[in-house]
Amino acid sequence: MRKNIVAGNWKMNTTVPEGVALAKEVSDCLAGFKANCDVVICVPFTHLVPVCGAIDQAVLGLGAENCADHKSGAYTGEVSAAMVASTGAKYVILGHSERRQYYGETSETLREKVALALENGLTPIFCIGEVLEERENGSYNEVVKKQIEDGLFNRSAEDFGKIILAYEPVWAIGTGKTATADQAEDMHAHIRKTIADKYGKEVADNTSILYGGSCKPSNAAELFAKPDVDGGLIGGASLKAADFMGIVKAF
Repeated sequence: MRKNIVAGNWKMNTTVPEGVALAKEVSDCLAGFKANCDVVICVPFTHLVPVCGAIDQAVLGLGAENCADHKSGAYTGEVSAAMVASTGAKYVILGHSERRQYYGETSETLREKVALALENGLTPIFCIGEVLEERENGSYNEVVKKQIEDGLFNRSAEDFGKIILAYEPVWAIGTGKTATADQAEDMHAHIRKTIADKYGKEVADNTSILYGGSCKPSNAAELFAKPDVDGGLIGGASLKAADFMGIVKAF
């Protein structure tokens, strides 16, 4: 059966000492709490090693926010999937809308990243979602379906079963706007059907699909109550332990 997951995406926030303190606070909170979901934090590359040493990975998973689309070599400034895995991290966010928008990441690039992440034992959290114009012109279902097909459908069913999806309506990231619980459920159901049409119902039913887009303690319970919403990819609210734990407790 698929897992419920709450994953934090810290983005480009916190210094290393601040990040270690935040990670330890979350880990300590979880140590005394029986969570009804898996909990993960995805942190900047600089934080991975010290955070790994500060948390209990039995209660709090650790991931990176990205990895390179090459194994190794003359790619100054890049960090490979093997490097990420060597820190002790188990997850990696791929295809976040900010990476697509600001850094020109394409489906071709992401196919390489997914392959390398899986090759190195990392669990990809693969992001998909539409911008406001696509939501308003009604093309959002087709846009998201194509992102899944182009980025992931070259994988075997076995490989696909190792991937977590995160639906992020781009118009709701950091804007304070949130897709309604019904809008989120409609899209998550559409994503699950897209997977079922390719890999079959069993694979689709076992795929965790997270919602990302201004999810916070005040709306998490309503979102997570929907049958096809399996948790959240949390941005701003993951930067305060109390807020992040409020979302975890929504399960």
